[in-house]
Amino acid sequence: MKYIGIIAAMEEEMNAIKKLMNEIKEIDIKNLKFIEGKIKKQDCVLVQCGVGKVNAARTTQLMIDNYEIEEIINVGSAGGLSDKLNVGDIVIGNKIVQYDFDITAFGHKKGYISGVGEYVECDPNLISKIVNIVTETGGNYKVEQGIIATGDRFCNSVELKQTIIKEFNAIAVEMEAGAIAQVAFLNNVPVVIIRSISDSPNGNNETDFEKYLELASSRCAEIIKKFAEYSC
Repeated sequence: MKYIGIIAAMEEEMNAIKKLMNEIKEIDIKNLKFIEGKIKKQDCVLVQCGVGKVNAARTTQLMIDNYEIEEIINVGSAGGLSDKLNVGDIVIGNKIVQYDFDITAFGHKKGYISGVGEYVECDPNLISKIVNIVTETGGNYKVEQGIIATGDRFCNSVELKQTIIKEFNAIAVEMEAGAIAQVAFLNNVPVVIIRSISDSPNGNNETDFEKYLELASSRCAEIIKKFAEYSC
């Protein structure tokens, strides 16, 4: 059976998707709970990876190794870097970069990963589907495509925010997408990243993150529901 794989980092993000699922069956693999089921008529497998790149990479590989995955969708919250973005708006990553990966000492650009490149490009067909879905169905939020930057650090520094914008022209920042995209790329599995803005780095945005995480999670779940309807 072929599945759409859905990966979320946090419990709130995962639970918002789980509420959409029926015919649920939970499978334990290496102490991770994989939730099999359907969204509408679409077969899906959902998992919470935990925070950070190592957790995200491990979970993505386990999903690919244990299921016949047609495509991977990573959902969750992100910090907004663009002035165009407000809390609750949606970012669809067309390119993903790991801003904290640095082998510039060997003549490479910041973010460059051997065998991968500076960026991982998300699947254009998946991006097109999601953009069409949102355009057709509408919503009280903006949807922007752009570069999402990943690092093993919760970004609450205005200085770091400006550095990421300057170096990568990224519009959002978070902690898992780069690892998920890299593992999917290395396994030749199509991937797309959907993030809803929960905060913007301002020196105190951890408070905003906690306040708006549930909203960001529900926005991503709304898009997943529409995507499943579109795919059936």
